[in-house]
Amino acid sequence: MNRSITLLAGTALACALALPLSAQEAEAPVIVVTGEGLDETPATPAYDKQIIDREQLVSVPSGRIEDALASVAGFQQFRRSDSRSANASAQGATLRALGGNATSRALVLLDGVPMSDPFFGYIPFSAIAPERLSQIRVTRGGGAGPFGAGALAGTIEMESAGIDQLDGFAGQALVNDRGETELSGSAGARLGSGFLVASGRWDRGKGFYTTPEADRVPLSARAAFDGWSAQIRGVAPVSDEIELQVRGLAYRDERTLRFKGADSGIEGQDASLRLVGRGEWEFDALAYLQARNSTNVVVSSTRFVPLLDQRNTPATGLGGKLELRPPVGDAHVLRVGMDFRRAEGELFETAISAFSGNITARRNAGGTNTDLGLFVEDDWSLGRLVLTLGARLDRWTIRDGFYTERDASGELLSTDSFADRAGWDASFRGGVLYRANDVVALRAAAYSGLRLPTLNELYRPFVVFPVVTQANAALENERLEGFEAGIELTPNPAVALSLTAFDNRVKNAVANVTIAENLRQRRNIDAIQSRGLEASVSATLGAFSLDASAVWTDAEAKGSGFAAALDGNRPSQTPRFTGGATLSWTPADDWLLSATVRHVGAQFEDDLESNVLPAATTLDAFVQVPMTPDIALVLRGENLTDETIVTRNQSGSIDLGVPRTVWAGVKVGL
Repeated sequence: MNRSITLLAGTALACALALPLSAQEAEAPVIVVTGEGLDETPATPAYDKQIIDREQLVSVPSGRIEDALASVAGFQQFRRSDSRSANASAQGATLRALGGNATSRALVLLDGVPMSDPFFGYIPFSAIAPERLSQIRVTRGGGAGPFGAGALAGTIEMESAGIDQLDGFAGQALVNDRGETELSGSAGARLGSGFLVASGRWDRGKGFYTTPEADRVPLSARAAFDGWSAQIRGVAPVSDEIELQVRGLAYRDERTLRFKGADSGIEGQDASLRLVGRGEWEFDALAYLQARNSTNVVVSSTRFVPLLDQRNTPATGLGGKLELRPPVGDAHVLRVGMDFRRAEGELFETAISAFSGNITARRNAGGTNTDLGLFVEDDWSLGRLVLTLGARLDRWTIRDGFYTERDASGELLSTDSFADRAGWDASFRGGVLYRANDVVALRAAAYSGLRLPTLNELYRPFVVFPVVTQANAALENERLEGFEAGIELTPNPAVALSLTAFDNRVKNAVANVTIAENLRQRRNIDAIQSRGLEASVSATLGAFSLDASAVWTDAEAKGSGFAAALDGNRPSQTPRFTGGATLSWTPADDWLLSATVRHVGAQFEDDLESNVLPAATTLDAFVQVPMTPDIALVLRGENLTDETIVTRNQSGSIDLGVPRTVWAGVKVGL
């Protein structure tokens, strides 16, 4: 599979490079390509949207993409740890307090390609370097229509930077006060009417102790990390109206969590081809192939020896999307199309006795999920009023599910083959945008959405000692219904304010439900309901700029029967209030000084509200001072007040987030 991806990417890049050269030989007129997808439609502002621009991306004090996303109030990972000190399989992404487990309820896209792991559903944040991107567009609220299944809480669309931002060579090298390093670089070149950009990044370090000092034992370990990623991207014109975009991404990330020997790793290879047409008939045709794998060793917190070796989890994702925008008049933008995603994977793990060190069981589990969606959406502009309405029909399958357990000698202990399932689900979204004048815009929207349970949720049990969480092959699909209304104020071009009220409900929400002491199972509860208010402001005054956002959420689980004990509880890992603000100052060209304050309210570790993660307020800073026209000094500070950030609390067994960390280095190519 890896070889296939490499061949696909290599062949596609060769074609991309040949196209502009052929154009030169024919002395065709110069054609400008963008490397982007189709333009936003007129009704896009009808939904609650926030942009993270390139300046914000390249000045993240931690240098991590998940911290850049945290500037959007309501963005949430399962835990508060970033990709240096978290178990990768727990790094799902969601919005609007619709989390509660480790999977993703927001659809994360990179150049149109879904980034969630085909088996687990987590996002490989460490593989996405902020400096590689031009912008991120976050749309909160259910995403039916062209965004596909999985966009329950909204969409996070990342766009790779083009040649205008990555022309020539650029790079940076930094070291922090623990001796950890961050190296990154990119090289871009114009090739005829197209371009080629290659980029890479390498992060490594001994990490910090996630275990509080009073709880450490001789085998406690720092959260060491060592990860790299590389991306190559080519864009070339096929004609004066059509461009070809090719991208290849490879990455590997290794981490140690809590104890010596508790090592985990993820790796992946992605390739994608995209044709974008901007003629009378606009179109966006995308195909992609992904190979992913992960490993994880679980160590006993009492005997400090391996309990479980999740030694291999190969997974494959493949799919594509076709969107057409036929010419239907100036007042309408019509979108019709289809998308497809297939996720296949399996788990190989070995259970080990903490007392004897002998193998007690060998387990193998996996399956295949598919989703084929058909969609249509129309935006209708009527002067200051824009109406939008879209519908989507999904054909989904859950099949080939199995679970097998053998003893150390290979003798079969148990085996299950789960019945194949399939069905049709319809979704919709609609909205209205009314620009009362140049200052005030009013909007409202309603939507529904669909998410299939992941292969991980269906078939893989796991242990976070001493708690065992069972899989559940009978899980049903999650369904979202929601609506929102908001107001946008732009009193002048330098100031923008937004306020949104929302009510979202995820039916059949998958949750880790406590069924006995130290025993949980993934089950569908009645619903998770989330109501709240989102506010954001951006303003520029001379050399100063301010970006701030906050969200207050009233989220609760709805449960009956086996889940009656959860009814009215706040979902796990869900704060009531989050907010943050970044103040930036650019006194001269290439100078940048910024400070970020971020607050995350208290949240519960578990579904029964028995373990609390206290609120935390952090202060970060970024400084860039040019030394020459092409070289700058860079200083970064994380958690400068050294706030205690509790990221896990299981009956007093606590993990901590990043302590005060100071980085210094140089940046080349301003």
